[in-house]
Amino acid sequence: MKISELDPNHLSDKEIAALLYSNLNDDMKMGDCIFVPGSSKAAEYRLPEAVRLYRAGRAKKILFSGGVVWPGSSLSEAEVLKNKAILMGIPEKDILTEEGSRHTKENVLASMLVLDRAIGLHNISRIIIVTAPFHMRRMLLTMKTYMPTWINYSLVIANDGTTRADNWHSNPCGRKRAEDEAKKIIHYVRSGVLNDLLI
Repeated sequence: MKISELDPNHLSDKEIAALLYSNLNDDMKMGDCIFVPGSSKAAEYRLPEAVRLYRAGRAKKILFSGGVVWPGSSLSEAEVLKNKAILMGIPEKDILTEEGSRHTKENVLASMLVLDRAIGLHNISRIIIVTAPFHMRRMLLTMKTYMPTWINYSLVIANDGTTRADNWHSNPCGRKRAEDEAKKIIHYVRSGVLNDLLI
């Protein structure tokens, strides 16, 4: 079944699981850049995974993307992530930031220019995506919809505690986030914002 054929108002747990979590495993391949979209808790969950990948030599650059300034901070998501990454020992020269985006689609669109200026899109063959479990499908679909077609992706899921494939359905917060995310993806696909996909 294609995403566009799903009924967002009558989704079973099986359909949500297939849409958000099926076939999203890390292939362990090396990449040209680690891509981390921002969120209110990205520094808590996504940043450690990005740092781990960098230290393991999976890629030589990390790109933090996000322009939202969350309550209690005067810095953008990308700036917060960059500063904390430096404190964790990542060299500043290996960190790229994109500070204009407000949501996932803009993360991708605005980051293309950053990547092109820093590396050259024509020099990039693989990007390693680091994001939360429930967000990975939309992130990947957005990358595949708007990034150059020759770029491939490795997928590293950052455990946020409540939206994993094995526990989203048993946690009220996780269930709500998964259900809302599934509906959002279907809406975006049906409206042409994201490419359709067979799941």
